[in-house]
Formats: sequence, C-alpha cells, structure tokens
Amino acid sequence: MLIIQSIVPKTAEEIRRIARAGKIVAGCHKALVGKCVPGITTAAIDRFIDWYMVEHGAYPAQKGHKGYPYASCISVNEVACHGFPSSYKLEKGDIVTIDIVADYKGWKADSAWTYMVGEVSPQARRLVRAAKAAFRVGLAQAVIGNDISDIGYAIEQRAQRDGFQVITSFLGHGIGKELHELPHVHHVRTRTSGIKLEEGMVITIEPILSTGSPEIYIAHDGWTARTIDHALTAQFEHTIAITKAGPKILTRLTKVKKQR
Repeated sequence: MLIIQSIVPKTAEEIRRIARAGKIVAGCHKALVGKCVPGITTAAIDRFIDWYMVEHGAYPAQKGHKGYPYASCISVNEVACHGFPSSYKLEKGDIVTIDIVADYKGWKADSAWTYMVGEVSPQARRLVRAAKAAFRVGLAQAVIGNDISDIGYAIEQRAQRDGFQVITSFLGHGIGKELHELPHVHHVRTRTSGIKLEEGMVITIEPILSTGSPEIYIAHDGWTARTIDHALTAQFEHTIAITKAGPKILTRLTKVKKQR
C-alpha cells in the first residue's frame, strides 16, 4: 500500500519555537565571521559550533543524523555540501560554506553561509554575491498561493543571468520537529508541482551555485560532495516561514541570549 505523507502547516506557536532555534543558529553564524581566518582548522570551527550550541541551550542537530559524526558541515572551495571538519587549515582566498542546524527543545532551524577567507579572487567574490542574490529571488517567490516550483524557476534564472550554474543534487525541505520534512524545494526550473504555498509552511531555501559544472561526486567518506571539475561553490540558506505578510526568515540575525 502506498503511504502518502502530508504537508502539515505549523501553528503560530510552533513557528515561534522554530524561530528560537533560528536565533541560536544566526548568532552562531555571526560569531563565526571573526573566526573564519587563515590558519584556523575546520575541525576547530566545528568544535566552536558544538560549544556554542550547548552554551545556548541547543543541540547541533546534524550530529548523529543518519550517522553524520560532526556538529556542522564545513565545505571549502569545490566541496559543494556535507564537507567533513578536519585538520585542514583555511587559507587566504578560500571560500567556506558552514551549514548549521540547531535543535532547541525539539524544534529545528537550519542555515548555511559562505564566508570569504581574507582577500579572495574576483571570481570567488562574484560567486558569493550571486549565491546571495539567488537566495533572495527564491525568497521573493515564497508567498502564499505560489506554486513551490516558482522558487526554483526564479533561482535558476538569476544564477544563469549572473553566469553560474545551480547544483541540482541538493534540495531545500520542510523543517520543524524533524530536520527533513515535506515539501521538497527544488532550486531549478521544474514542472509545476501542484503544491501551493500556504500560511504556516516552514521550509528551507538553500541554492548552491557553481562556477563550472553543476555535477558532483561523493567522496569515499560517503558524505563529502565535490564538483566533478573542481569548480568553486557557494551557498546561502535560511529557514523560512510562509506568512500572510510574506516570507519570514526565522534564521535572520537578531540579538541572541542564552536560552535554557
């Protein structure tokens, strides 16, 4: 028998709980701005993220998810997604995407930022700017009544206009009590899904852009995804609530206090 999962919009109180997790994620990202400097290892960054989550009453939800062993995914240069923290020391000119998920009292929020380490190449800077722009145009489509495919259509158009490709292997998703819920959110043009955005839906929008091929391969660790041509990648992701007033970023930076 085919079991069809349904998309259940969140209540206002549930969205507030996700937003509390989102504030912790945003605060952690802000703290990382001064830490993504030449010479620091990605393992040291991950340890800081683990500490920050606990210090603010949360748990790093990626840790242990499907066997993933770290508090964050840290993806440098041609690593598109799910990079393992390691002894690698960041170098001037690197771009590094750090993906963080906080679980605060059973509710989750997810956000990824790409950081530029020191002075980067003009191409890398353009890529990072384009990844931000791609996220923003997708966000603008996250309004009640739109088909969810409108998000990906807008993202792909913007990325191509800026001269970059969207990596299609990774999708946005619903989020709440679980890290990955329905619906799936594509970041490229697809057929109309028939899924209309409704008030109370909470999703992630997380396009990954490449300077070259959109194709990736998975390393021997079973997680790390690299571009097949070693092209640079950049990503910006936020957790979004669909509201009557428009899309609301739940992982936007606000003043963060310790929460218990």
